[in-house]
Amino acid sequence: MANKDNIKKAYGADSITVLEGLDPVRKRPGMYIGSTSSTGLHHLIWEVVDNGIDEAMGGYATEITVSLLDDNMVEVTDNGRGIPVDIHKVTKVSALETIMTTLHAGGKFGGEDSGYKTSSGLHGVGVSVVNALSDYVKAEIHKDGKIWVQEYNRGKPLKKVKPIGPTKKTGTIITFKPDATIFADIEFHWDKIINHLRQQAYLNKGLTMKIYDKRKDHQKKEYTFHFEGGIKSYIKSLNRNRTPKNETIFYVDKDIKDSKVEVALQYNDEYNEVVLSFANNIYNMEGGTHLIGFRSALTRTLNTYARNQNLLKEKEPNLTGEDVREGLTAIISVKITEPQFEGQTKGKLGNAEVKGYVEQIFGEYFATFLEEHPKEGEAIIGKCILSSQARLAARTARATILRKSALDGITLPGKLADCSSRKAEECELYIVEGDSAGGSAKQGRDRKFQAILPLRGKILNVERARLDKMLANNEIKNLVIAMGTNIDDQFNLEKLRYHRIIIMTDADVDGAHIRTLLLTLFFRHFTPLVTGGHLYVAQPPLYQLKKGNIVKYVYSDTEKEKVIKEMGGVTEGIKEESEEELEETTEEQSAETDIQDKNSKNVKIKIQRYKGLGEMNPEQLWSTTMDPKTRIMSQVTIEDAARADEVFDMLMGGDVAPRKKFIQTHAKAVQNLDI
Repeated sequence: MANKDNIKKAYGADSITVLEGLDPVRKRPGMYIGSTSSTGLHHLIWEVVDNGIDEAMGGYATEITVSLLDDNMVEVTDNGRGIPVDIHKVTKVSALETIMTTLHAGGKFGGEDSGYKTSSGLHGVGVSVVNALSDYVKAEIHKDGKIWVQEYNRGKPLKKVKPIGPTKKTGTIITFKPDATIFADIEFHWDKIINHLRQQAYLNKGLTMKIYDKRKDHQKKEYTFHFEGGIKSYIKSLNRNRTPKNETIFYVDKDIKDSKVEVALQYNDEYNEVVLSFANNIYNMEGGTHLIGFRSALTRTLNTYARNQNLLKEKEPNLTGEDVREGLTAIISVKITEPQFEGQTKGKLGNAEVKGYVEQIFGEYFATFLEEHPKEGEAIIGKCILSSQARLAARTARATILRKSALDGITLPGKLADCSSRKAEECELYIVEGDSAGGSAKQGRDRKFQAILPLRGKILNVERARLDKMLANNEIKNLVIAMGTNIDDQFNLEKLRYHRIIIMTDADVDGAHIRTLLLTLFFRHFTPLVTGGHLYVAQPPLYQLKKGNIVKYVYSDTEKEKVIKEMGGVTEGIKEESEEELEETTEEQSAETDIQDKNSKNVKIKIQRYKGLGEMNPEQLWSTTMDPKTRIMSQVTIEDAARADEVFDMLMGGDVAPRKKFIQTHAKAVQNLDI
């Protein structure tokens, strides 16, 4: 890495390179922060935090604090050097104003003379984008014994940069309020921020991350994250509910040329692989060259060790990449000077040289680790050999049920009601619970583009099963054949027969359980389908409200009360009826309650509670849940893969204690619970 003193001397106004203005940001915010949804909103915080992390990566900051304030404002503080405030030779204004009001102006473009050698932000656009998309921003800089301040409105400075007093500290404080005309919702979510900052603390060992919730209408909370072990501590956290195969976590952190490679791994007794790859603290969901280098070295090193220790006999085939990844939890973090990402979201790292860097450093140090820990090395190889044997059994099962003809759609499951269109991009597959709901869905659907696959009962919990056992389950087998993609390492997204896979289950406990089982299956074994945006959850209504000829459907108890008032109903004094009483008073197996209209003694509002999709006639199911013009669907996304893995492992894994604790903690927050 470059000499720290040289960087210190270079980091002034001359380090700031100007490329263009700010106007494009407000016109097309999605190009810079991904979207104007909640994800994009929180991205504003990440961008400001990234500036502090850049200071920490350069050795200048040790602490970053995020405070949530009233009026949807956020304050981010770091104890780095402070943004330069001297006059920029090109713009003729303060370097602070240049950075805050000009796109692509920052200390990350100047090559050898710039302020940073590696950077986690969006190549210098971060803080200016936050400024452009905020109704109000205040920058407070502690530098050279003075406090410098400038305020902005939607990217425009309100006054010139000026000193307001003395200080003994150094650092930057950015306070901002998102623009409500840009974002649909400007309320920040504590859990989302906590999870992101915790991850960043793991990725920057020794850095302290603090977060405070100071909002008046929220419970006052605070957290501090500090991990001296870095990603080694991250591995320990991810595996805390699993039984490890190697108690000693492998860890290496080495510089190579102008880059840094950090890798940690541990095997456990589960069947799933959790490998997270990062470049300059940015999570690369689609992997990239660092992941390729890691996997190549992992397979080669384990095979070499197994042969040398005679754990693999001479006539036995080598372990495959699939064999050595079962039960693996690993994190690869690289820090490089000129990262090349594919796409604005930085989903995949493209630097060719990084593959060799990771392969060389990880391969060398992992081989040494195995030699120095023979018992753990033997346990890891034993796990891989069992995986190999299961893979061969699964190959036989797959060859039997997933023949080429089946995947081409010639031999489809008998229960599948396919659609007539063969254009995958316009087709959708509804996975429904039971024959009753399946019957209504088949009759109510648009046969041109909607296919229906009923499931019989609850599918296998794949969190506790290998592939060969999974493929012996008829419901899973039928789903794999219907989608046409194959599964796991043979998954091929291009062969997906329906571009929307929609889970449609009853709004009760059993329906929620089936939905969770299906989500586990998709998350673990069809991950590209989820990350590609093809998986959805249907939102059937909970109630039908009927007043004379007026019929309305509502999707929550809160919405029900609101609509009843809009329809002129009186909610006071309504008593909940038992299920037995309801069954005696209604033709359908559902809850139906009358509410007296406050304006008329003769017209009542009838409330029908749907206990299952099968209770709706085909026309109702179509108009409420399947008609693209009126339906409500939730798209399933994976914003934080590590957190998602942890939740699925806790809810669906073999360890009961974490699941029991989760249920006890969140039981009071459950709504619409039917037991």
